[in-house]
Amino acid sequence: MCGTDSKLGEMRALILVGGYGTRLRPLTLSRPKPLVEFANKPMLLHQMEALVEAGVTQIVLAVSYRAEQMEQELSDEAKKLGVSLVFSHETEPLGTAGPLALAKDILGASDEPFFVLNSDIICEFPFKDMVAFHRNHGQEGTIVVTKVEEPSKYGVVVYGEQGRIHSFIEKPQEFVSNKINAGMYIFSPSVLRRIQLRPTSIEKEVFPDMACEGQLYAMELQGFWMDVGQPRDFLTGCQSIDMQLYSAEGLG
Repeated sequence: MCGTDSKLGEMRALILVGGYGTRLRPLTLSRPKPLVEFANKPMLLHQMEALVEAGVTQIVLAVSYRAEQMEQELSDEAKKLGVSLVFSHETEPLGTAGPLALAKDILGASDEPFFVLNSDIICEFPFKDMVAFHRNHGQEGTIVVTKVEEPSKYGVVVYGEQGRIHSFIEKPQEFVSNKINAGMYIFSPSVLRRIQLRPTSIEKEVFPDMACEGQLYAMELQGFWMDVGQPRDFLTGCQSIDMQLYSAEGLG
C-alpha cells in the first residue's frame, strides 16, 4: 500500500445508479434506491464517504430514474465531503457498460485508473487495496470477488493463484468456485476503447473478452459484503451492520 496514496487524489469513480429499484419495493416507491436509508444514512452515501476517504475527488453518478431528486439531496452531501459530483444522464437504459462510454470524457481525462461500483453493494470498501492490487498486476481491469455459501445461485468467477481470471460460469450445478463478482471494479482508462455508447452488459459482453486476453484479474474481498438490492437482503444487511458496530464498540 505504501507509495499509492499520493496519486489517489487524481482518481475518479463512477457509480451505477440508473436502475428503477423494483427489487427493493416498497422502499423505492417514493425514493430512488440510492437514497433509501441503510444504517441511518442514504445507501449511496456509504460508498461516497469511502471513496472520499481513499482520496477520490470526482464521482460520476450514472442516473436516469428520479435523477432530479438525487441531485437535490446528494449535491449537499458532496459539498460536505469536499468531492466533485457529476450527474451523467442516460436518455435510455445503457446497462452496466454503456454508462462508462457516456462518461468517457471524464473517466478518461487522465492516465489514472478509475473505480466503477454497483450502487446496492455494502461492505468494508477496500478501495486503497484495489488500487495497489491493480497497479501490481499491471493489466486493464480488476474485479473484486467475494465468497458465498451457495455459488449455484450466482455466476462464479474462475481464476488462478495470481488472480488472473480464466472464465465466468453462470449458476454452476457442480462446484467449480465459490467466488462471485462483488460489484466493485477498477479499470485502466484503456478499457474505454472496448465499450460503445449503447446498452451493454459489462459482465456478459466486456469481461469475457478481457479475460480471454489476460487483461482481467480478481482481488478477493476480506470481511463483510452484502448485495442489499432486495428487501430480505436489505434487512439482513442492516442486522449485520448493527452487529458489527455493536462488536466494534466493545459491547458484544
